[in-house]
Amino acid sequence: MLKKPFTFKIGGEAGYGIMSSGLSFSKLATRSGYHIFNYSEYPSIIRGGHNMVQVTVSDKPVAASYQTTDLLVALNQETAHLHAAELLPGSGIVYDSDKCVLPKLARGVNKFGVPMDQICKEIANSYLFRNTLALGITTGLLGGDIKVLKNIISQDFAGKSPELVEKNHKVAQAGYDYALENYLEKVQDILPVKNKVNKQIVISGNEAIALGAISAGLQFASIYPMTPISNILHVLAPLQEKYNFIYKQPEDEISAITMAIGASFAGARAMTASAGGGFCLMTEGYGLAAITETPLVIIEGMRGGPATGLPTWTEQGDLRFVLHAHQGEFPRIVLAAGDAEEAYHLTMQAFNLADKYQTPIIIVVDKQICESGFSNAPFNIENYKLSRGKFTTKKQSNYKRYELSKDGISLRSVPGSGNQIVANSDEHNELGYSNDEAKNRIDQMNKRMQKLATCAKEDMPAPKLFGPKNADLTIVSWGSNKGAILEALNNFNNVNFLHLAWISPFPTEAVKKVLSKAKRVLNIECNSTAQMAGLIKEKTGIEIKNNLLKYNGRPFFPEEIIAKIKKIL
Repeated sequence: MLKKPFTFKIGGEAGYGIMSSGLSFSKLATRSGYHIFNYSEYPSIIRGGHNMVQVTVSDKPVAASYQTTDLLVALNQETAHLHAAELLPGSGIVYDSDKCVLPKLARGVNKFGVPMDQICKEIANSYLFRNTLALGITTGLLGGDIKVLKNIISQDFAGKSPELVEKNHKVAQAGYDYALENYLEKVQDILPVKNKVNKQIVISGNEAIALGAISAGLQFASIYPMTPISNILHVLAPLQEKYNFIYKQPEDEISAITMAIGASFAGARAMTASAGGGFCLMTEGYGLAAITETPLVIIEGMRGGPATGLPTWTEQGDLRFVLHAHQGEFPRIVLAAGDAEEAYHLTMQAFNLADKYQTPIIIVVDKQICESGFSNAPFNIENYKLSRGKFTTKKQSNYKRYELSKDGISLRSVPGSGNQIVANSDEHNELGYSNDEAKNRIDQMNKRMQKLATCAKEDMPAPKLFGPKNADLTIVSWGSNKGAILEALNNFNNVNFLHLAWISPFPTEAVKKVLSKAKRVLNIECNSTAQMAGLIKEKTGIEIKNNLLKYNGRPFFPEEIIAKIKKIL
């Protein structure tokens, strides 16, 4: 029985299979009955560089990584040096005893030397099997079941030659046996298979977004690859025939958004995605979709900027940019996911919102969500109902595409339906013809902006408050900070947390109600200017004086938040 989350970390040079090893270990843990959170780091270079995956394991749901490491697998010298300080008394390090010279370690750190290259060459005639050997060693040291690991290997290598699968099985078994033969007295009961193992999936935010889009009836997607959202297209592209949608690979971000707009204009449920730099290029198309009132789902993945910035690291510096992208005024509906499950459901909801309000919907997700792995029960979609809103393919008498209405929403149709449809980037009258008359401008602007008020009234939920209703400290935050904050809250019974998933329209009254009654307020963000705190002040008039800000590309760790809470209280 785990008393606290256990942290496993494996590191090495790119090409050593670090990322796949982290995923395999995550599967080993979940299929043994445990919960995991999987976090990775890698540099923005073509080849080489230090890669690392950290997997937090717990008996109960876990949502963030911790600063210390309980078992480090160092597949090269650099990993041992970079992460030695994370090892505390009682922790351990697995390393190649023939090649790695260990740095100075804290007293009480267990050293598990293994002749890795020698074993791999003897069994498989290649040192490239080191990651598989390491997984076998880890399974042995943590009291895991080698059969579970072998089943994972068989599934991961499905479609490969039987000889390759067998070699991996033998190498994993050799690692497992070596651990038990040489370090039996150090084996811990971290991963024994539980009597009851609930079905879980290991899923990243990118995968959740892609599957959420498919579940929502996606019909067209065009995405130009850019970290951290690239894996969305990697998931979608091979599934298009199976789930009857089109994935089109564009030549750049401008083509990506305009292709998606064209598909939506023709009646398809469409989406695109990019990082902040790519969305910069998309903003002209973003405004075109807004004035033509064309539904569209846009995923904006945040990383450190400006310019190329920190391409493979996380940050939350795009909030204000997304809220004000493109010139002029139009209803900007912006949602922000806090974890993979939320990303899945918000994506599904975004397609309904786009159709209902006939406008682009943006979901912002930071890199920490996009590329981290979460363990979840299979997502429940029983309550989801696909809705196209005011949409028809039948011919209407006296049809006006932009007819004025109390809720701001007109009846939408598509070319080929027999209805006259005129659309361009100019201001237009109810029929769609360009018109710059003063009264028409006011009427059409008011019509479009009314959608925000309608959305706030009919679709926007109240933000979720975690923890006790009455608390000595209220934390407010958004995005991936949710996970580290919830982990930190496990250590306090007098702290609560207001998680904001709807950014625009903003839940002004609900936020004001919670924060105005709070004894103390702490805002937590991964940016340098407290952008959410500024938005809260703009919308509610409440100024938050306590801010915990981080902008070095790394996510928040629970220990950092715990320390800040203690300092305030």
